[in-house]
Amino acid sequence: MQKPVLVLGALAMLAQPALASPEGTWEIEMRDSRYSVELCGDGTQLCGTLIWLGNGADNAENLPYLNTLLIDHARQTRPNQWKGDLSIYGQKAGGTITQVGENEIVLKGCVAFVICKTYRMYRYEE
Repeated sequence: MQKPVLVLGALAMLAQPALASPEGTWEIEMRDSRYSVELCGDGTQLCGTLIWLGNGADNAENLPYLNTLLIDHARQTRPNQWKGDLSIYGQKAGGTITQVGENEIVLKGCVAFVICKTYRMYRYEE
């Protein structure tokens, strides 16, 4: 009789509930850039635009990337996760975007599947 209960418990742990919408303003962990994140395309894809630079990142090298896409129509692969192209200050990378909490997103980008970098973004409220 316990086997069905254990199986149901294991299945419940595998199912990930969808978190609150990822739409909103997010700040990168270094606190030098903010992004407007929204659902785009067919309403399930994720887009993110660089909307603010500060704390030293607002320099001549980075300013050309203001108002450009960081996350470009990433496709949802499962609840709270998207895969697609990332553009980080002109560097293109294949990436995974995972919303790990109501107020936290993890970006992982890899160039040629060899050089990978992980960033954390936190929901920004003024």
